[in-house]
Amino acid sequence: MGTSTKIEFPGSQGAPLAARLELPEGEIRAYALFAHCFTCGKDVVAATRIARALTGFGIAVLRFDFTGLGGSGGDFANTGFTSNVEDLCRAAEYVQANLGPVSILIGHSLGGAAVLAAAHRLPAVRAVATIAAPADPEHVLGLLGESRAEIERRGEADVVLAGRTFCIRKEFLDDIAAQRQAERIAKLGAALLVLHSPTDELVGIANARRIFDAARHPKSFIALDGADHLLTQRADAEYVATMLASWAARYCVPTGSGK
Repeated sequence: MGTSTKIEFPGSQGAPLAARLELPEGEIRAYALFAHCFTCGKDVVAATRIARALTGFGIAVLRFDFTGLGGSGGDFANTGFTSNVEDLCRAAEYVQANLGPVSILIGHSLGGAAVLAAAHRLPAVRAVATIAAPADPEHVLGLLGESRAEIERRGEADVVLAGRTFCIRKEFLDDIAAQRQAERIAKLGAALLVLHSPTDELVGIANARRIFDAARHPKSFIALDGADHLLTQRADAEYVATMLASWAARYCVPTGSGK
């Protein structure tokens, strides 16, 4: 069993971001970043299980809360997809400065869209994996329901997502709409692994096809048969971790360091 350590680093808006670093017991084969799903956090079941399972394969994983979420500082209402991508880059800079280069990016749901958008800014990244990710960040706008019209009209609205209330502003909508995700995927410059459940109830399997088709080789697809969107079943999270580790091993950059 590896070690799990709480750390903190400044995010894109200057607020401290809460993170947890999962380290393997022995030699570290690579450093990875894990980006969580929309309005979730670093401690969501899937992120925790996958990160800890990856340490068993020698992969150290940093998972963190985006600005305004979980244990991180800042105001969620002032964030957007662009700030999430910036937070990812800050996380990579922290790992680079204190541990070693990040060579693997992993993103769940909207976090998957974020790692696809951040990859071109992180030259050490050799492999990117998405789990249940939308092909375009605009997919999340469908979660806003009737509140979207209110946001457009009033400039902001309180929206209940996953049982919690968040203030969503028009700037968030505008930021999402301005993303050129297909172009980013086509110019990814790293190996891609797309993991998606054919029965995903929130982000349909067609999104996986769009991501896969837009990307250049090397690219791979793994169907998470029977899994739900959040990978709430332990067996599904462990399967993802095993497949990820096996695939990522080909792209690990020796760090020359231990625990």
